[in-house]
Amino acid sequence: MAQTDFNPGRRDALIRLLQLGGVSAGVTAGGLWLSHRDRTAEGPAPANVSHDFSVPLDATRPALAVARGGDPRSLVRRAVGDLGGIRRFISRGDVVVIKPNMAWDRAPEQAANTNPEVAAEMVRLCREAGAKSVVVTDVSIHDARRVFERSGIAPAARAAGATVPLPEPHRFREVDLGGDVLHGWPVFQPFLEADKVINLPIAKHHSLTGVSLGIKNWYGILGGERRRLHQRIHESLADLAAFMRPTLTVLDAWRVLLRNGPTGGNLEDIVPARTLIAGTDPVAVDAWAARTWWNLEPSALSYLNLAAARGLGTPEFDSLRISVSTCCDPPSS
Repeated sequence: MAQTDFNPGRRDALIRLLQLGGVSAGVTAGGLWLSHRDRTAEGPAPANVSHDFSVPLDATRPALAVARGGDPRSLVRRAVGDLGGIRRFISRGDVVVIKPNMAWDRAPEQAANTNPEVAAEMVRLCREAGAKSVVVTDVSIHDARRVFERSGIAPAARAAGATVPLPEPHRFREVDLGGDVLHGWPVFQPFLEADKVINLPIAKHHSLTGVSLGIKNWYGILGGERRRLHQRIHESLADLAAFMRPTLTVLDAWRVLLRNGPTGGNLEDIVPARTLIAGTDPVAVDAWAARTWWNLEPSALSYLNLAAARGLGTPEFDSLRISVSTCCDPPSS
């Protein structure tokens, strides 16, 4: 395989810039399409800030690391280790925000949310690297208090040393996403104040996009009427991928929701894949998972091709250096 990575630079400072933006927990009502919203009643134009949290390119390291077998904690450590270890991504004193999929009022075995053990282990790794603080959060679809607890993620993350703030309305800031269809939109504040951001999605089916993986997980940084984004879902996903470029993507595939996503609920729709994929190329991570579990080629996923056209990664993951490790199967659970 070729040994090409994709990984651009860092973000700019943003506290001063955020002072220019208005507080918003919603979007303007009415029938206008989201890219042409009337801001006359919103006050100053929203701040436009950079959110490139990625780390420098290292051509000597794999772009993707696939770990199979073992327990969820060992999967995280093996995959991140194969990419060069957590200290490649997290430095002492960093404020780290971990973004699991924590959207649905579902128990862990229903595979609608990220596995809590995967989330907790990422917290532990970041703390071991000397992070000043680790935040684990999401903007849930169902009631956030119930989702955070029932998913198992909040208690597991807190036990590992993270804070888990709820997406309260006063904690959103209006930001210019700078997209083709997404412009001013309320963004949950922790993602605007981080030094590093780790995307921690789960692999599952989605009725509109075919799959819900890493890039789709960025919907959970937004407030407002997110269902309106479905009108041009592929373009909005590419806009989000350009706006929020993570330090690392770690895709939980301990259990994979093959059908009836993204909410799930039926255990018969789930396969116990016992796999985790970590990568510095978010487009390649999604492409690898889509082909592996849904037999979907990148050409079938419009949002991936739009993201690739913007230089955000490559869907042709076969051209990248990939590390694959396999361990013994764990006890059934």
